[in-house]
Amino acid sequence: MRSDAQSNRMRILEAAAEVLSAPGGASLKSIARRAGVGQGTLYRHFPTRESLVLEVYGEEVDQLVAAVPDLLGALSPQRALCAWLRRLLYVGRCMPEFADAMSEACESATERCRRAYRPLSDALSALVAANAAAGTIAPGTTAEDVLVLLGPLWRVGVNCAEESRAERLFEVLMRGLCPEAPPKEQGRGRDQQKSSAG
Repeated sequence: MRSDAQSNRMRILEAAAEVLSAPGGASLKSIARRAGVGQGTLYRHFPTRESLVLEVYGEEVDQLVAAVPDLLGALSPQRALCAWLRRLLYVGRCMPEFADAMSEACESATERCRRAYRPLSDALSALVAANAAAGTIAPGTTAEDVLVLLGPLWRVGVNCAEESRAERLFEVLMRGLCPEAPPKEQGRGRDQQKSSAG
């Protein structure tokens, strides 16, 4: 990438991080304006809103992807899945723009949108495959199925009462995904997640 193109990319990411952290909607037009570039330049670097948002939250994505081998090495497949999904739920509830981008990319039929969330999808697929091999997940479950089921929980509020509700609904989700895992085993995954996934 040429130096001017690299500079434009960095300015776009910096502007997007600022705009996304502010209350209210964040349009691509407002991000381009803050970065001092034209919308055409923005779209050349980030053809979809989802690809831009997921790039802004790249550190969170990298941490989630990197956690999978460690979780599978330290925990049973169902506990590893529970710990990883709980972390993903936390990130999505704290960062609504990230959750929206994930949901839209997951449901999109376009290849460019699907590329934006592929690293997380691949990471989740590894966890689902490990559980399928162990016989600890509902037969036929895919990573896309899990993300679709998790999506509504991202929209549960972040106050204390809603946090308890999100946790209760998450445990219901896990019992549905891994019906052979006792409920208390799912809860124990929370402690394991803190030590294994950060």
